Amino acid sequence: MKALIINCSPVKTGATAEITRIVAGQLSGKMTVRSICIDDYRFGFCRGCRSCHLSAKCILEDDIPVIMEEFDRADVIICVSPSYWADIPGQFKAFIDRCTPWCDTHEPHAAIAERKRGYAIALRTGPGMKECERIISSIEHFYGHLGIASSGHLGLCSVEYKEDIMPRRQEITDFCSTVF
Repeated sequence: MKALIINCSPVKTGATAEITRIVAGQLSGKMTVRSICIDDYRFGFCRGCRSCHLSAKCILEDDIPVIMEEFDRADVIICVSPSYWADIPGQFKAFIDRCTPWCDTHEPHAAIAERKRGYAIALRTGPGMKECERIISSIEHFYGHLGIASSGHLGLCSVEYKEDIMPRRQEITDFCSTVF
């Protein structure tokens, strides 16, 4: 089995990256793991032209197909996202918008291989779980339109810095034991 773990934050060394690293370490004994950061790829904003509704292909030429090849190869996809103003970061939202050619709401549409399982991990600096639930909902909605089965999630509150992760390590490890 192959797992794709996505750091959905543009910050490559913060708390989200640390969670991504822990998850990768936990899963590497069970499956082949590939970790990526959304900020390592170059892509533009969706222009809303709807050309992809007719052709199943975007008119923009950038790294979106490269990321979608990673999705296609993976059996398990785990998106790890921080809260930016109570939702996913703009970079990750721009990526989701650009996945419209693979969205099941129009025909024709491109497709990734079937039978994928998707997991979501959300983190935020404040104490309430509501923001984490919103992030998880955004990720699971995205999975649904790609035919990825939402299979589990974890919300982590009161996490601002990488150092805040260590006391939560067991929680993350326990979550990883549910991923298959």
